[in-house]
Amino acid sequence: MKKSVAAALAAAFVVSASASVSAAANPFSDVPAGHWAYNSVSKLAAEGVIEGYGDGTYRGDRNITRYEMAQMIAKAMAKNPTGANKAELDRLAAEFRDELDALGVRVAELEKYADKVVWQGKIEYTYKNHRTDNVWADQRNRHHSTSEHTRVKQDDWIFRFEPIAYVNDHWTLRARIDAHVDLSHDTSSNFELVRGWAQGDYDNFQVKVGRQPLYTNEDGIIWDTEYTGGEITFGKLANGLRATIYGGRLRADKVNGAIRNAGSWNGRQDGVSANDRWEEATGRLGSDSKHTSSFVGINLQYDPGAKGLFGGLGYYAIKDKDFQAIGEYTKGEDYVPNYFYSKKGDTDKAQIWTINAGWRLGKAQIWGAYARNSKADYEKRSWQALVRYGDLYGGGNQNTKKGQWAVWAGYKELGSNTSLCGINWDDAYAGTKGFVAGASWAPMDRIVVLAKYFKGKYITGPGDAERLFGRVEFFF
Repeated sequence: MKKSVAAALAAAFVVSASASVSAAANPFSDVPAGHWAYNSVSKLAAEGVIEGYGDGTYRGDRNITRYEMAQMIAKAMAKNPTGANKAELDRLAAEFRDELDALGVRVAELEKYADKVVWQGKIEYTYKNHRTDNVWADQRNRHHSTSEHTRVKQDDWIFRFEPIAYVNDHWTLRARIDAHVDLSHDTSSNFELVRGWAQGDYDNFQVKVGRQPLYTNEDGIIWDTEYTGGEITFGKLANGLRATIYGGRLRADKVNGAIRNAGSWNGRQDGVSANDRWEEATGRLGSDSKHTSSFVGINLQYDPGAKGLFGGLGYYAIKDKDFQAIGEYTKGEDYVPNYFYSKKGDTDKAQIWTINAGWRLGKAQIWGAYARNSKADYEKRSWQALVRYGDLYGGGNQNTKKGQWAVWAGYKELGSNTSLCGINWDDAYAGTKGFVAGASWAPMDRIVVLAKYFKGKYITGPGDAERLFGRVEFFF
């Protein structure tokens, strides 16, 4: 869309500029006194919103490009207009959001002024090809053996809304609403409110209250889920030193004391046992996730944002009766319960300590994280070490630009009783260890293609595991 300079700017900006300039000499030779836009153009020139051309002309009968229009809008925004003038400017800012983004004007700020509610989200296609060795066990003698292989393929669409409602200059209301389509079985779900929380953003701290995302500094080896509770971060939210305190509850099926040993999927992740026993269908030893989890946590993280060293520490205390996980009783003379979280099955607590550190130089990064559950006796540690290059690690977002890309490779070990609800479903998954590799690329703005591969084995017992993961994301 092109607009005439005189028609567009005189209508949009004149009053906002007139508040501070009552009269000014017109610097343009082709807008003489008596011209219908003389006063408007004079005031805009005095305010620095328009500059004209080097020969002293304004050329008001010429169509301008969207980029030129965006430059004028950005300058007008800096004047902080009010009332009807602000409303008009807000509508123009929303119309020219892409061009303003290219100029470095924050799109999030423009959206805030353009409307009370901003609707954004994505459509996401995911493909998984998952191979494991089925594992059978003589629980009394702690003997494991492999029998046959299981290979499961999964095709999944997600249609996601992520609205943001602006309450005032500091507080917003945020949500995530998902609908799934299982292409393998041609079934779909209704839209579900997955998250909904209030967020307060201030200069040196941030507050969140409600059902909100839980993704901490260990890059997914502990948490990648949502919880209901509160969170407060002190310090620089972008670059620098910050501390975050968490507290709340997680849904019953998010945390359980168990060992994942094998085979199939239940829904969109590895199977969860239906009973407090060995579950042959899912290869899971332990609890059935009947109970909600309560937890508190604290992170301390330093990240300068530029080249150099970054890292931090974390601690999470969790209470959940599912940690008292009991395998199937072995009957006969040796009538002994088999526990798969602690040896005696006498605790309902987890205490997880974490550390992460890395070195960044331009687009290159070496990074690692380690976590240990001091209350567990089985699969009580998780760690990962990765080498990355590029500027699109993982997935994308609404600001992803054409041509961004990244590649990475490394090693992961994810103990079932430490990686309680992490990013276990993309490459390595809880109960396994092995090598991972991945790549992501943006062929166009807001479109991302992502691939991951994992090759490894079980931590407990024999058996190999392999996963191929692919995803395409369309953001809006």
